[in-house]
Amino acid sequence: MLHVYCINNGVTRDFPSGVSLLEIYNEMGLDMPYGPIAARVNNETEGLGLRIYRHKDVEFIDMTSDDGMRMYVRSLTFIFMKAMNEMFPGEVVRFENAISRGYYCRATFPVTEEQVGMLRERMQQIVESDIPFKRVECHTQDAIDVFEKIGRVDKVRLLDTYDRLYTSYYELDGYVDSYYNGLVPSTGYIRLFEIEKYADGVLLRIPSKERPTELEDKVPQEKLQEIFEERLQWHQKMGVETIGDFNKGVRMGFGIDLVNVSEVLQERRLSNIADTVLERGARVVLIAGPSSSGKTTFSKRLSVQLLACGLRPYAISLDDFFVNRTLTPRKPDGDYDFESIYSIDLPYFNDSLSRILAGEEVELPYYNFVKGEREYRGNKLKLLPNMVLVIEGTHALNPMLTQQIPDSEKFRIYVSALTSIKLDYHNYISTSDSRLLRRMLRDSKYRGYSALETIQRWPSVRKGEEEWIFPFQENADVMFNSSHFYELAVLKSHVEPLLRAVPQNIKEYSEARRLLRFLEYIVPLPDNELPPTSVVREFLGGSSFKY
Repeated sequence: MLHVYCINNGVTRDFPSGVSLLEIYNEMGLDMPYGPIAARVNNETEGLGLRIYRHKDVEFIDMTSDDGMRMYVRSLTFIFMKAMNEMFPGEVVRFENAISRGYYCRATFPVTEEQVGMLRERMQQIVESDIPFKRVECHTQDAIDVFEKIGRVDKVRLLDTYDRLYTSYYELDGYVDSYYNGLVPSTGYIRLFEIEKYADGVLLRIPSKERPTELEDKVPQEKLQEIFEERLQWHQKMGVETIGDFNKGVRMGFGIDLVNVSEVLQERRLSNIADTVLERGARVVLIAGPSSSGKTTFSKRLSVQLLACGLRPYAISLDDFFVNRTLTPRKPDGDYDFESIYSIDLPYFNDSLSRILAGEEVELPYYNFVKGEREYRGNKLKLLPNMVLVIEGTHALNPMLTQQIPDSEKFRIYVSALTSIKLDYHNYISTSDSRLLRRMLRDSKYRGYSALETIQRWPSVRKGEEEWIFPFQENADVMFNSSHFYELAVLKSHVEPLLRAVPQNIKEYSEARRLLRFLEYIVPLPDNELPPTSVVREFLGGSSFKY
């Protein structure tokens, strides 16, 4: 017999060796309205079909947790792919990107409204049939043979470069697919979903994590989708759509070539943006983006491009316009809310900016973070011919920040690391995960924070982004994708030791293990030949810019 301690109810019980997590859940008598979806076993997230043979601590999780929702989405995606395979046998279907609080999927042909209706009906039939997902563990070569037989070149390329003896895949009523993390036990666990026509494909809509009985509210994000499409087209032209494609290129000795091409494409985009600023005659460039999006490096690189256009960029820091510490808004728990737009002295900022644009000489403030007070140190600014103000910060696209400034004077830019490369056609890499790894490395190198501390802070960071950044991203005149398809390969060797240092006896270990799992599929790339102006240098070190 083995001992299982259930964290949910604080009860320890004995079970026979080989008992499944689902059987343990049923014996524990737990009542989870939105679950269980998965379980953390010794702080590592596993599917409910897992059988255990040693003493364990187990915590069952539902759809209101990040891990639970991820497993729900993976399982729903599997059902969608099976339905597509039945309707269009042999057709290549891609899970492209997160958009409009759902997930965009498409085939190589435009899907019609009638076909979407048929897909929805078939998916519902699969759900109601409550078919089990069967996990198959085997030699990696055996899995390669399986996917080679059904023409899944993307899976074959990924597994060809996966240096592990064993791997696993899943089977659903004759349909085979693979995911780098677990699935729910059966299709009946998928309680709520919707699909609708979106662009040339389908938008897979999912339940809200906060309100699991309701679908996520759909949010229009046309500009964001255009950026994803633009990057995807470049990836297809270069033949690097997936990590498997990239790994193959690195193994063949083309790693540095891929780095250089990606950097040139970004520089060309920066040059085009600078040309547009010049053409518009804007005198204020506003740059916003979420944490670790690379907006600081972007603003510096854009300033260089503006200089090349004959303009004179002048950087203004929003941090210097913070209200005095005693006036800073507070969170419900009493802590200062520095993420709030009301932490900035909006009337003072708008007045200062209006006077500068009117041709007045204005003394700019300096914020003393030690004292928590605004100071003046004789830094005066008078707008000169061809001068452009470059303002970078969290709230730069919020209309409240510059409500007194005419739109004709402003040029708005949204910057984010919009990961567009996928593990394979059905396993996309989250933009949030890419930014988390960037931040983890930066926090370690420059702030003395461990990976554990970064993971602990991340939910609060994400909450602030959802409230103060993402709602305004479509206000941008231009969006800039700061991600590189090579960067995870460069970051890998630096972040893996940080993630392995997260101790197993705390819940954050689950997140560390999840990130390590998908990094296993990526062939590392040395960073010694990265250009000093690369946005990746902002996090890695070695940048030619001063921060």
